[in-house]
Amino acid sequence: MTDTAKPMSIGQFSSRSRLSVRMLRHYGDHGILVPAEVDPSSGYRRYVEEQLVEAAHVRRLRDVGFTVSAISVLLAARGTESYRQALVLQRSALDDELRAARERLALIDQLLDQEGSTMSTITVTRETVPARTVVALRGTVPAYDQEGRLWGQLMPAVGQQQITPIGPCGVFEHDPEYRESDPTLSIWLPVPAGTTVEAPLEVHELPEQQVVMARVEGPYTLISEAHTRIEEHLRSAGLTPAPRQGLDDPIATLGFNRYLVDPSQAAPEDLVTEVCVPLA
Repeated sequence: MTDTAKPMSIGQFSSRSRLSVRMLRHYGDHGILVPAEVDPSSGYRRYVEEQLVEAAHVRRLRDVGFTVSAISVLLAARGTESYRQALVLQRSALDDELRAARERLALIDQLLDQEGSTMSTITVTRETVPARTVVALRGTVPAYDQEGRLWGQLMPAVGQQQITPIGPCGVFEHDPEYRESDPTLSIWLPVPAGTTVEAPLEVHELPEQQVVMARVEGPYTLISEAHTRIEEHLRSAGLTPAPRQGLDDPIATLGFNRYLVDPSQAAPEDLVTEVCVPLA
């Protein structure tokens, strides 16, 4: 028998598994990577070479962010659909974390660039938006960044009703104030004039509008800063936004965003959004 076939001390097993002694003890106490032997008098833990395969699996699960309790469940579920779905969900969560981190980095870059100058990726101008026809779906979502729930309803309905969009999409904000939760939104797609739809979709014929527009190059987290820049422009130019009263104001008075880049096809830093506030 070679030395590698003999039981290993916890230190030896730590060296070969790349798991610390502290974590090996922690895992053992939670029923994960239980030592092959425990000396009853000294309490020394011994491991066998076959356990290195299991240790590698534990380390991989730990490295992708699973907790000790989750690892215990996953080890028992290996080879099942539940195991695969747990990995898929964890990947999705990590994607969300990465996206959020990129957006925070972009905000930091903007703050650094702002010293003594305006934000380089937000430009504010007064523009004329041509008359247009849009198909919209109205609804209330938990937060502004959850408007994707409405898109998940709109796009299938658009397909079923054989409606053909003719340009970039966007969203109207119905609430006359900023809301921490439960904003009411209408997501929309531009369509040819004369388009007809069935409920729950609506058609809106919008007249030519004068707006103050902030063009945002970067993540959606910059939209709040875009509104700050719009307010600065309104004050400096002596302009007045269209008056607002409540949720049922005419849709032509509502502030809106137009998304020029599909977020599913681009990184957050590559997005381009036009944030528009109609003028009185």
